[in-house]
Amino acid sequence: MAAAGDGVLGRISALLAAAGTTRAAHAALRKRPPGGAVLWERKNYAGRTVDLHAGLATAAGTALAAATAPGLPARTRTATALAVLAAGGCGAYDDVCGADDPRRGFRAHLSALRHKEITSGAVKLFGIGAAGLAAGALLKERPADKLLAGVVIAGSAHLVNLLDVRPGRAAGAVLAAGAPGLLRRGPAGPLSAAPMGAAAAVIGDDLGERTMLGDAGAHALGAALGVAIVTGNGRRGLAAHAAALVAAAAAGDRVSRTAAAL
Repeated sequence: MAAAGDGVLGRISALLAAAGTTRAAHAALRKRPPGGAVLWERKNYAGRTVDLHAGLATAAGTALAAATAPGLPARTRTATALAVLAAGGCGAYDDVCGADDPRRGFRAHLSALRHKEITSGAVKLFGIGAAGLAAGALLKERPADKLLAGVVIAGSAHLVNLLDVRPGRAAGAVLAAGAPGLLRRGPAGPLSAAPMGAAAAVIGDDLGERTMLGDAGAHALGAALGVAIVTGNGRRGLAAHAAALVAAAAAGDRVSRTAAAL
């Protein structure tokens, strides 16, 4: 019974810590945005001016909550912090440096690389992929499992970003996708709770079209969900998730259009 109680407390602790840290970071960023307010302002799908502060705030809140959640092994804490902060950092770089670049999708950025042009999207693609593989190597023992884990972490980050096409879509998907993980024993419980708490903290402002997750927040939240999936699954589960995520990436435009239509 004690172990079960500790598990519930761990989930609640991670959820509240992520929500509280995200709200505090969001308020601080709005008060003093790094580089000035204009750097973090964008026009959303409806032409309204919104800020990107939710992205940096959710990345920070998720990483801190996951890294300090009670009862997690040191390697799991390290892997989570690495995956979330790298995904958030690469996403923020693309948010700032790729704002005026109309090219989207893997093919466009890989095509630019063939012409010896390194786009911010390519930095994001390879940076998040490398971080996912490094995190997977920390979480799993066998080479095949390490590779599958890396695909799941990077693929989850990409999928949540594909859904960030209208207010609340990505944050809502994180809440829905993370909920089953709360029922799992072990690290998967608090690791699912952390991105859920961060998403819940900003979804009101997101739906109100005052802020948006951007690449930084969507990728960070997705990477965190990926880590939770990895810690809660063996090889068969990892293979199934990896296959689904690769299929979603291949159908990226259709996934985004479907999310926008909902």
